[in-house]
Amino acid sequence: MRSSRPYVQIDPDVLERARQIDMLSYFRAYEPSNIVKVKGTTNVYCTAEYDSLKVSNGKWYRWSRGFGGYSALDYLMKVKEYGFVEAVKILAGQAMADWKLPPPAVKKDEPKVLPLPPKNKNCDRVAEYFFGRGIDYQLIQECIAEGIIFESADCHNAVFIGKDENGTPKYAACRGTISSFKRDASGSNKRYSFQLLAGSPCASVHLFEAAILILSILVGTFLSKF
Repeated sequence: MRSSRPYVQIDPDVLERARQIDMLSYFRAYEPSNIVKVKGTTNVYCTAEYDSLKVSNGKWYRWSRGFGGYSALDYLMKVKEYGFVEAVKILAGQAMADWKLPPPAVKKDEPKVLPLPPKNKNCDRVAEYFFGRGIDYQLIQECIAEGIIFESADCHNAVFIGKDENGTPKYAACRGTISSFKRDASGSNKRYSFQLLAGSPCASVHLFEAAILILSILVGTFLSKF
C-alpha cells in the first residue's frame, strides 16, 4: 500500500550535518538539564530521564533495552521514537541556530591504493588446482613467472593480477582453490583486469566473464591463435 505521507526531500548537506551531531553536543545545546556526568569517570555520562543510557566517546548505549547508537540522530529515532524526517528537522534547525559544526569535508579524488594479499613462498597449491581443471602446466608456470598469478599466503587463494601500461598491479581478483570464495582486493581498478596478450599482432580481442576462463579457453579453442 502506498504511503499517504507527502514526499519530503532533504538537502544532502543538511542531512550530512545532522548526522555529524554527537550525543553530548545535542544534550548540552538542547537538553542541558538531562545530561549528568557519571561519578568516578572522565568521559562517561548518563541522562536524568534514562539512567541506564550511558554516553561515552561519541557513542551511547541504553543498557536496560540492549541497544545503542553513534549519533544524536540515532537517539531521537530509537529512544524518542521520532520519525527520520522529524529527527533531521530537529537537528538541522538546532544546528543552524546554535551549533558551530565543521564544514562538510571536501572529497578528494585520491588515487586508489592496491594492497596485494601476502604471497605464499610457492604456488604449488594453485598450480595443482589449475592443472586439475585441465589447464596446461606450462601456461600456468608462464603466468606465475610473469607475476600475473600467485598464491596467497593466508588462504592459499589464486590471485589474478591486472597491470597498467607500466606493469604496475592495479587489479587483484582472489579466487578460492578449495572453496567457492570470490573477492576483488580492496582498491582494485576494474579498468585493468587480468589479461593475456597474444604472442604476435592480433586484430581481435576476446572477453571472458572470469579470469580462469581465459586459461581454459587458451588450452582449447583459441590456443592455436596465440
